[in-house]
Amino acid sequence: MINEVIKKNGITFGIILGVILALITATIYAIDLKYFVSGWIGASTFVVYLVIGIVLLTKTKKELNGFFSFKDAFTTFFIATLIALLISTLFSVLLFNVIDPGAKETIGEYLVKYMAETLQKFGTPASAINEALAKIKETSPFSTLEQLKGLVFSLALYSILGLILAAFFKSKNTQE
Repeated sequence: MINEVIKKNGITFGIILGVILALITATIYAIDLKYFVSGWIGASTFVVYLVIGIVLLTKTKKELNGFFSFKDAFTTFFIATLIALLISTLFSVLLFNVIDPGAKETIGEYLVKYMAETLQKFGTPASAINEALAKIKETSPFSTLEQLKGLVFSLALYSILGLILAAFFKSKNTQE
């Protein structure tokens, strides 16, 4: 059974993080769709995850009177991440598949252009560029299926961050 403090904090911070991620998506959508293909957005989102993860684990460890096993620290972070990603993905699916399906097409065009420019900068042969761009054009990164794939991939990636943070925040006197 999961400790109530772990469950409460995981759920609370998951909702907070999910709303923040949805607000980031809405803000980018409102400002300029080109930012969806910008690398600094991904980096900024990672920093948000890191900061909120640190605050979450610090608060939870304090509420548990300083005793925090590796498993409990990871579970806390994982619950928050799962909830945040579900909220964020649901918002994105609704935005790009119900509210404004045309936006995903526009972003797809920006993505093709961005990828072509990036691959050219790295001196990629034209045949490889054309092949990569054809694959991108086949899939819509904001379709429901691709968003769900992204959710699974993000959950795996942020779980790695959770493992690292759990190792850092676990109590030194625990054997777990």
